[in-house]
Amino acid sequence: MNIKSLLLAGVLLFAFSIQQSKACTNYLITKGASVDGSTMISYSADSHVLYGELYHWAAQKWPAGTMMDVYEWDTGKKLGQIPQAAETYNVVGNANEHQVSIGETTYGGRADLHHQDGAIMDYGSMIYIALQRSKTAREAIKLMTDLVAEYGYYSEGESFSIADKNEVWIMELIGKGQGEKGAVWVAVRIPDGYVSGHANQARITTFDYQKKNKWDKEDAMFFNSKDVISFAKKKEYFTGKDKDFSFSDTYAPVDFGGARFCEMRVYSMFHKINKEVKDSPAYWEYVKGNVQHGGENGYASNRMPLYVKPDHKVSVHDMMGFMRDHLEGTELDMSKDMGAGPFGLPYRWRGLTWKVDGKTYCNERATATQQAGFSFVSQMRSWLPDEIGGIIWWGVDDPSGTVYMPFYTSMTTAPENFKVGNGSMMDWSETSGFWIFNQVENFAYMMWNRVHPDIVIAQTKLEQGFIAEVQKTDAEAKSILESKGRDAAISYVSDYSHKAAAKTFTTWKSLYQQLFMKYMDGNIKTKEEVKEGYKMANPKVEQPGYGENFYRKIVEETGNQFEVK
Repeated sequence: MNIKSLLLAGVLLFAFSIQQSKACTNYLITKGASVDGSTMISYSADSHVLYGELYHWAAQKWPAGTMMDVYEWDTGKKLGQIPQAAETYNVVGNANEHQVSIGETTYGGRADLHHQDGAIMDYGSMIYIALQRSKTAREAIKLMTDLVAEYGYYSEGESFSIADKNEVWIMELIGKGQGEKGAVWVAVRIPDGYVSGHANQARITTFDYQKKNKWDKEDAMFFNSKDVISFAKKKEYFTGKDKDFSFSDTYAPVDFGGARFCEMRVYSMFHKINKEVKDSPAYWEYVKGNVQHGGENGYASNRMPLYVKPDHKVSVHDMMGFMRDHLEGTELDMSKDMGAGPFGLPYRWRGLTWKVDGKTYCNERATATQQAGFSFVSQMRSWLPDEIGGIIWWGVDDPSGTVYMPFYTSMTTAPENFKVGNGSMMDWSETSGFWIFNQVENFAYMMWNRVHPDIVIAQTKLEQGFIAEVQKTDAEAKSILESKGRDAAISYVSDYSHKAAAKTFTTWKSLYQQLFMKYMDGNIKTKEEVKEGYKMANPKVEQPGYGENFYRKIVEETGNQFEVK
């Protein structure tokens, strides 16, 4: 295929994918790159129709012959049945009791490879079945790809983050389209001491092709489907030597949208922790959408690396911060232009692109986004027993306004305020954490630079408190594990997780009330004490209006229309 055709295909595919798929973000941290030696992955499940609730599957043993129903995660459509495993593991959100965690981002890829009639496995089912059946990241990769090979692949191109307490992997997979069963895929282990990320653009380029996957080889760095290259040649997507084959450039060519809307979010993390990326004009031009192509297959020639070595170790608190980025400090910071309104809102309501006088323009797609259903930072800690070692720091709604609560991945039930079934996207529940967080954040959107700082104060207090409490909870749970056994230790960390969730919900319920009273009607009110001799005290009222910069813009647009004479 010539370069022009390849680029046109990429444009059409991206236009399709941004309309049809979720837009999520994952960051991946290896043991040697973290402050405490934990592995971490983060994930924001971004969709305008995804209700934020904490999934939970209890550990269970199943009779021989049991079948399980498979439903598409995005729609709830029943896709079919597969045999149930003899034993399944406890799963909390996107992590399990053995400290395996999985996240994803949809990149779409070539439209002719989307979906297969009769396929049973969608990307969501792959994730949650693997979590119920895997003790390591490698087991999860093998299980997911075996399921697709046997039952067909129902979804579009996907990137997966798959980690356990020792290893962190990124796997990219795309179906074979109608008439062929299964998928082509490649998995790359992130070298220890490095970090990676993906955000709706396939990122694995060249790799060490494996004629046979050696799953038990301790130093294995790559796994792949046997036909990952030969299938591309058969479909005439790729010509040339196998060593030059790039998975992402072949199956999901990067274009303006792939760079600007997707790779930009990877850059937003990379440039904070790696000076080479931060100081590189070439990478900045790339993520702004200025993609250069060349060579026989028209591959992008100025891409960022799949992984980088951080200049400093990454903490769980850093990861929370990465998920809250709005491109602050860059020329693309949306809080600085006219579209931000008088209160510096760093969001633009969708669509992602818009037109004026026949020309197409775009909104930025930052990591933090208003349409997140839930997000998390999973933390796997090899120095602790599995009953204690796995934590998923989990929150609902927009990451910039959420609170990441510490849920131990061995806990036996989901907290009441965040459990599945407590409300839905079109069913209100007064006890739903998703709805109270949306109340607070949507109120903040109206007066962002006034209200959001108050949210950050409450958010920081809770999260820093939880981070400190977890250290004490770990120590006590380990002592209980050694003295009273596994069940007692799990009961202890489950109780702590539930208390953290309840505290967060009640704090946010009160926060909404306080913010509403303080900022209603465009005022800023401060409570005053009742003076002696008075029966009440009116609050102090400030009316700061819109700010000089915004007033200046009004005058520039209207001239003397509002001038007082």
